[in-house]
Amino acid sequence: MAAPLNLLTDIEGVAVGHATDLALGSGVTAIVFDEPAVASGSVLGGAPGGRDTALLDPSMTVQAVDAFVLSGGSAFGLDAAGGVQAGLREIGRGFQVGNVRVPIVPQAILMDLLNGGNKDWGRHSPYREMGYDAFKATAKGAFTLGTIGAGTGASTATFKGGLGSASARTSAGHTIAALLAVNAMGSATVAGGPHFWAAPFEQNEEFGGFGLPQKFTESHSALRLKGVNLKATTIGVVVTDAVLTKAQAHRLSIMAHDGLARAVLPAHLPGDGDTIFSAATGTKPLDDMTAFAELCHLATIVTARAVARGVYEATALPVPKAQAAWRDKFDSPAK
Repeated sequence: MAAPLNLLTDIEGVAVGHATDLALGSGVTAIVFDEPAVASGSVLGGAPGGRDTALLDPSMTVQAVDAFVLSGGSAFGLDAAGGVQAGLREIGRGFQVGNVRVPIVPQAILMDLLNGGNKDWGRHSPYREMGYDAFKATAKGAFTLGTIGAGTGASTATFKGGLGSASARTSAGHTIAALLAVNAMGSATVAGGPHFWAAPFEQNEEFGGFGLPQKFTESHSALRLKGVNLKATTIGVVVTDAVLTKAQAHRLSIMAHDGLARAVLPAHLPGDGDTIFSAATGTKPLDDMTAFAELCHLATIVTARAVARGVYEATALPVPKAQAAWRDKFDSPAK
């Protein structure tokens, strides 16, 4: 079942903030932990962009992170982590190195440079300041989904992409949640209709309640791409309040990719940079491997649901020839 907010902030000790520029057609999302969280991640797309992703390998020394950053802007967007790092440094956060603290802020970026927004920003990109603004905006509790933060300029093969989130609770009482910026080269919907590939996992009509088509044809699974030469990428995080090792957190990120593959067809293409970070705040011990297996299973489910919610909640950019949003065509749930 979903946790109360059905958002990443259902995890105690996690705050989320956004910086959004509709004229730019891009944005930044910061995920900040009250205390350093054991973290890992995995990259399965063929064209990734990231910062400090190598340290997330289970064999690497650093075990925990202070924050994650998701950003538009392609490689220009990698400046955003510096802004979040600056905000963390101001409040004394970071990995202790001698008498210096170094905030650990892995980041993933998506490609939104060709969505019609004004990218003529001059010598320096705006992303470092947007990262700082996103950090300053971080808060607990409810937050907006869709065309906001890292999901601002996102797109898919069929409809406008966006920022989505979902949460669930295990039978043992652990909470797990995902947050995804959905900018897939493939499609989150079955052809151009209202049905989401993630429909079997939907709860409480969170993305329209249309279910799946009554009958599938060969055309439903035909290849749909938003452009062979356009880079894409779905990026996100999956977080739990369970006590996990770094290796277990890594496994959680892999399971989350299974959810991405259930919600986007096709996923992990050569032009996608699909990256999912994972973290454990460590407030609730796990009893046994069965409890961990359920957590892995739900990582798949919440990721799939978050992808569909990101597209369902999106609105079109206010630019000429902007990609239409799902709600531009389907504005009410099925009865």
